[in-house]
Amino acid sequence: MNKSFTVSAAPHLHEKCSVASVMWQVVLALMPALGVAIMFFGINSLFLTIYGVAAAVITEALIQKFRKIPVTVTDGSAVVTGILVSFNIHAASPWWLPVVGSVFAIAVGKQVFGGLGYNPLNPALLARAFMVASWPTLTTSGWDQLKITPLSGITNIAGLSAKAQTLITSATPLNVAKTIRDVGFLGQGETDIIMNKLAESSTIQNLFWGNIGGVIGEVSAVALLLGAVYLSVKHIIEWRIPISYIGTVFVLTYIFGGVNGLFSAPLLLPVFHIFAGGLILGAFFMATDMVTSPVTKKGRLLYGIGCGILTVVIRLKGGYPEGVSYSILLMNVAVPLIDQLTVPKAFGGGKQ
Repeated sequence: MNKSFTVSAAPHLHEKCSVASVMWQVVLALMPALGVAIMFFGINSLFLTIYGVAAAVITEALIQKFRKIPVTVTDGSAVVTGILVSFNIHAASPWWLPVVGSVFAIAVGKQVFGGLGYNPLNPALLARAFMVASWPTLTTSGWDQLKITPLSGITNIAGLSAKAQTLITSATPLNVAKTIRDVGFLGQGETDIIMNKLAESSTIQNLFWGNIGGVIGEVSAVALLLGAVYLSVKHIIEWRIPISYIGTVFVLTYIFGGVNGLFSAPLLLPVFHIFAGGLILGAFFMATDMVTSPVTKKGRLLYGIGCGILTVVIRLKGGYPEGVSYSILLMNVAVPLIDQLTVPKAFGGGKQ
């Protein structure tokens, strides 16, 4: 039987990596963060992650069976989605929440578009947006049942009112930063004291190592960075998206992050914004998703800058203390346009 092949012009690059190899290495890179979450939040972090992974794998297999296409759950992509969905909830969440989130991520965020490689939005982030919209209280509160201090080191500040003490002992770090910016919530003196405490080196150290409250995947910046370094060494992710994303957040929070006008932010406040919340997880493990991020080098830089701008706008001016998920989803929508505008000029080509 005659077969015809379409062969592109040289040079031809040979690469040994596969989808399965990439996905399972991402799973491996996420394990340090899971280990630290278990250490700080308890064994329920592991159980919730297992529930999310199981739901994602089973959902993908059932839908592929129904569509009468090859079942590809062994490639690890569903496992990555299940882990990331579970990483976006806190360890005191009910068991069914990561299950529902993972089912939504695979069914609506991925398979409805045709499966891996065809989804325009990051499935795990789409699931997080769905969970926050459906169960806002359940997904953003209740982690305090784990008896974790939100920010060890700022909970015993002398001279604060009972209202201020309640805030810093019952809210996540970003929520503290968000709430004290609200006009009239606290007096100017208390606002300045707490803002300066958030930007102290001891606070940054707690954020870096993980002695904070929050969701499973945000607990330790150093654990996530270890995984990110591994993926970088393996050439699975590259620097343009995460560095432009984090760099933009750093610059904008330094300019606009203070409560007393431009450039009034404490020196370490931009570092606080980098380590607090889901910025490290989002910048290295979600914004760099190969399917939903730009393919051009300039496009990746623009994409990361756009994510950074949206994150800061939402954190400082929006209704939510966190803006990573929505910023990446919004930039996912803009990826086709970014790619179109940043197509490199053909070698040897000139201006038309």
